[in-house]
Amino acid sequence: MTSKDTGSPQRLHDMTDVDRPSLAELTERLIAFRDARDWRQFHALKDLILSLNLEAGELLELTQWKSEDRFEREAREDITRQRLEEECADILLYLLLIAERADIDLQVAAAKKIALNDKKYPVEASRGKATKYTEL
Repeated sequence: MTSKDTGSPQRLHDMTDVDRPSLAELTERLIAFRDARDWRQFHALKDLILSLNLEAGELLELTQWKSEDRFEREAREDITRQRLEEECADILLYLLLIAERADIDLQVAAAKKIALNDKKYPVEASRGKATKYTEL
């Protein structure tokens, strides 16, 4: 975090483009970190996917035994917010490693998925509904 970080969600909007690396830049930094430690040998695609899910479980654990309202409040408090941020970052980093290993361009894949979901969930049929596309 930079010195201008305040712990509020607004800080993301306050970052300059210099402070906010692209997915490609993050991947480059992550690969350099991994390779400097000779860890690629431990990063089989299967193991990366398992690790991503373990990190997702740690994110989920933050919500355990809490009502929606309580968790929403705690997510704005410094301690929980920091843990939430760290778990989200861990998930993103494993996702970047998976994409690098599987040769997936995440930005292209995400854009394609949004377009696919737009077709599966047309606004007029799905607005305000939590219904699966097969049941619309």
